[in-house]
Amino acid sequence: MHGLEDRVARLLAARPLAWVRRSAAWQPAEAVAGGNDRFTVDLDDGRRVFVKAATGTHTAPWLRREAEVYAHLHGSFMPELIAFEDDPVEPLLILEDLGDADWDVRWDTARVSAVRSALGAVAASSPPPNTPSLREMLADFGRWADVEADPEPFLSTGIRTREWLDRALPILQAAADDAPIDGNDLLHLDVRSDNLCFRDGRAILVDWNWCCTGPADFDVAAWLPSLATEGGPRPWEVLPAAGAYSAMLAGVWAAVVGLPPPPTAPTVREGQRRQLETTLAWCERELSLQ
Repeated sequence: MHGLEDRVARLLAARPLAWVRRSAAWQPAEAVAGGNDRFTVDLDDGRRVFVKAATGTHTAPWLRREAEVYAHLHGSFMPELIAFEDDPVEPLLILEDLGDADWDVRWDTARVSAVRSALGAVAASSPPPNTPSLREMLADFGRWADVEADPEPFLSTGIRTREWLDRALPILQAAADDAPIDGNDLLHLDVRSDNLCFRDGRAILVDWNWCCTGPADFDVAAWLPSLATEGGPRPWEVLPAAGAYSAMLAGVWAAVVGLPPPPTAPTVREGQRRQLETTLAWCERELSLQ
């Protein structure tokens, strides 16, 4: 902590007085294994800032990329960049503190509209340097082809039967292959409640290291399954006639939901299962699956 404290003091010309460890959002929590260290820090000049420090060579590129985005992208949909110090192992990012914003998960029409407005502003923004395409980003994710090659992990979850999979798989694969993923709009690509807060009626997005370019509707579509699982509207109520996107997203989760969780995220499969169940219902409605 002393090394981090000295770095913050030097970068901000103010001495840290109090540190509160945070989770991925601005809520108090223990550090997540394998992730970044996050703190709200009170300074002796009266300021409060949010400090995010990489914990090793595997997380350093994520934080470095996030800093690059913050340095070049500006708008009411993101916090202000205060300082960044690069380091091969432990780069350090300091942002505006959002502790006074509303992080409660509470979805109503106004909040859904605020997120859609923010995503519209994001989509219209000029991409920061080195921004990859959505097609490039999706290359690292699984597909229905992975389920076809080895259906047992998916079937082991009991989410759907083998008979259902035999009937649905050709339709899902064809729809997913038709999903439009090329475009020049800027996407956040990780829109979910723990990366969102609200202040003065506007939505603010954090964690920008997955930022890429593609069609604006994809950012909305990828957010909708988590929105529905948290009590928000159903996906087809927000983005009608998006069966191709529902099939593509379902394939991403279906390919991994039955696999052992990674050591750094032991509970991730539970969340993926909830989103997959919602997305499969979306597929069944839009693609007339039985």
